[in-house]
This record gives sequence, structure tokens and C-alpha cells, in this order.
Amino acid sequence: MTIHKRKLIHNVEKIKKRSNYQPFVFGKPVLLWIFMGLLGGSIAGGYWILLEHLTHFMAQFQGWFVIPLMAISGLVAGLIIHFIGDPGELKLIVNNIRFNRGRLEPKNNPSMFLSSLLCISSGGSLGPEAPLVQITGSTGSLLGKILRLKGENFRSLTIAGMASGFTALFGAPLGGSLFSLEILHHKHVVEYYEAILPALVASSASYVVFALIVHLGFGPVWNFPYYHLESMFDFLYAVLFALVAVVVGWCFIYLAKSLQFFWKKTKLPIYAKMFLGGLILGIIAYYLPLTRYFGHEEINTILTGEYTISFLVLLLIFKIFSILITVTSGWRGGFIIPLFLVGTVLGSLLHHLFPEINLSLATISCMAALNACVTRTPLSTAILLSSMTGFHYFVPITFASLTGYFFSPNDPFISTQKTQEGL
Repeated sequence: MTIHKRKLIHNVEKIKKRSNYQPFVFGKPVLLWIFMGLLGGSIAGGYWILLEHLTHFMAQFQGWFVIPLMAISGLVAGLIIHFIGDPGELKLIVNNIRFNRGRLEPKNNPSMFLSSLLCISSGGSLGPEAPLVQITGSTGSLLGKILRLKGENFRSLTIAGMASGFTALFGAPLGGSLFSLEILHHKHVVEYYEAILPALVASSASYVVFALIVHLGFGPVWNFPYYHLESMFDFLYAVLFALVAVVVGWCFIYLAKSLQFFWKKTKLPIYAKMFLGGLILGIIAYYLPLTRYFGHEEINTILTGEYTISFLVLLLIFKIFSILITVTSGWRGGFIIPLFLVGTVLGSLLHHLFPEINLSLATISCMAALNACVTRTPLSTAILLSSMTGFHYFVPITFASLTGYFFSPNDPFISTQKTQEGL
């Protein structure tokens, strides 16, 4: 090779290096994560607007009319699932991320979209977080397939999509992105560490878009009474309140498993189960209207209202039962906010029984412990609640959340959180 050819090759290599030089960490992958967040936030915003309009229409049915309304809504949603396809539940999402290389099928989205809108707007005790996670997560899978991503890059984009849907509703980018990882497996969350930045970037972009679409204000979602740290040992009180919530969590998990076994034994088609579930939910809502809906507005109602101890006990029992019927009879939606509502009722009940304890401390401790016990997401639960309630004393929430997690049953509520598929 001549000297001139060597120089030419050397100069070409220098030009290539300069053209590939990137002065910042910011690059094409970050743009992709931002795009995923913008797309997820737009989907979530559109879903939320439709849900609000449909809920406003359904809310006009009051009194005994709520019974046939919820029964018919369950029937129609069941027929949608029967004819269009079963969109699955949260445990299926967890299973696909862990064992199917992060693939979520978008073909299930029409069924999930339509059935969940009906179930939530008519008054079911499940929220929109699970439908949004599935729809935006599968959109991430579709985008990854179009771009021919492989391996961890593909799975990270799916998780980023999930995080964008979850964060849009909760308004907590850090908590939402961590939740999308922690829900997959509480003990091995480090396996998905590569997805934390994609999830966080997508969550941040999603939150901004969602806030602009629905005109959401920046700040706490729920108006908790002001809490002042009275003692450095308040974290011990948080642990005590959390232990009470753990008992409720155990009851919730094993009652759910019993009801799942019952519905399975009936061998009824999905639309028949959802019709019967809606009928039961309608009867409960007729006598206790606060059990209707998933709790986004009802939490503030409970915090600002004046209720007797006997009413709070009834509300606690029948709200738990409403969530269980909704979950096990096939109605579609998420149970995170409904569990927060149960924690709010439990904390308010403790405050009424022992007026000297702080309402905010008792309530938020119960919310954190109950959710961590059922979902096994102690880290993200603490962060989410801190953002959504404006409760800035992070230590009590953390202790309550960890208590709920460490005293949760070994058999998880979300069965696919177990170490191996099928166990």
C-alpha cells in the first residue's frame, strides 16, 4: 500500500470519528424515549377526557337506577371481551415483560380500551391505571417492533411506555417510572435497571403532555391536613398504623383468592360473570354511594367530611368487598387508587377511635402499607404518596411502606410476581 493511500484511509477514519462524535450524553435514544413519553401522555390524555365525559353521563343515574346501570355495563363490557378478545390483567403484563422479552400485544388494546371505559365510568371499584399501562406499554412494543429494536432496548421501550401511562395519571414521574420496574419483581428489580432512564424520561415527557391536555395543575392530588412533625419517634407510630393496614391487606389478598376460586368454579361465560358482578356492585352502591367509583375524588371527600365510626366501619368493609367483586368477576381496571381509598378510610377510622393521633400520619401510613403489602412495591409507593399527598416527611411513609412489604404474605396477590412462571 502506497503512502498516499495510507494517508487517504487515515483521513477518512478521522472524518468518521468526528462525524460520530457526540459532545453530550443526550442522543437519539433519548429522543426516542421522549417521543414515547409524548405519545403515551397523548394517549392517556385522550383516554382521560373520554372517561370524564362518560363518567359525567353515567353519574346522572342515581338511586335504584344505579343497579341496572352497573349490571348492564358489566354485561356489555363482558360481551366486548367475549367477541373482541380477552385483554388480560396486570399479571399477564408482568408475565410478558419478564418471560416474553417485553412483548405486549397491541391487538388486545381495543378490547381493553372499550371494556375498561365502561367498567370505570359506570362506577366499578377499579381505576384507569392498569388499562393505561397496558395500552401505552403495548404501544411501546409496537414502536420497538417498527424500529426493529432487539433485546434490552426493546424491553426498555415497552417499560418506558408502561411508565408513561402510569405517570400520566399519578403525576409523579419518579414514582411512576420506578413503579413500572418494581411491579415486575420486587426482589429482582435490578434486572430492569437499564430501563430506569428510559422510563424516567418517558414519564417526565408524558406528565407534561397529560397536564397540558387535561389542564392538570402541578401539585398534590389530594388535600391532606397539614402535618407537623411532633416527635422524632413518629416513625414508630407509622409502623403501628402500618401493622393494622397489613391485617387488612392479608384479608384482601386471601378473600380475593377465595372469590377467584368461586368464580372459576361457576364456569360461567365472562359476560355472565361481569353481569352478576355489576349487579352486586350496583346494590352496594345504592346503599353506600361512596363505594362507587375508584376513589380519585372520593379520597378528598372522606378527608373533608364528618362521619361516624359505624359508617366508616361499614364503608371500609363494603369498599373492600366492592374492589374484590370488581377484580374477580372480570371487570377491567387497576386497583392502586382503590387501595389508597381503603387506606384513607382505615386511617380516618383510627383517628376517630383515637382522636389524639394525627389524621394525616395515620391515613398516609395505612395507604402506604396496604398498597405495599398487596403490590409489593415499597420504594415506588413511598415516592408516589409523597408526591400525590404533599406529605413531605418521607421517613414515616418509608417505614410504613417497608412494614407493609416485609409483613406481606409469601404468596403474592399478583401471582406472576413469583420467581418463576407458573409457580
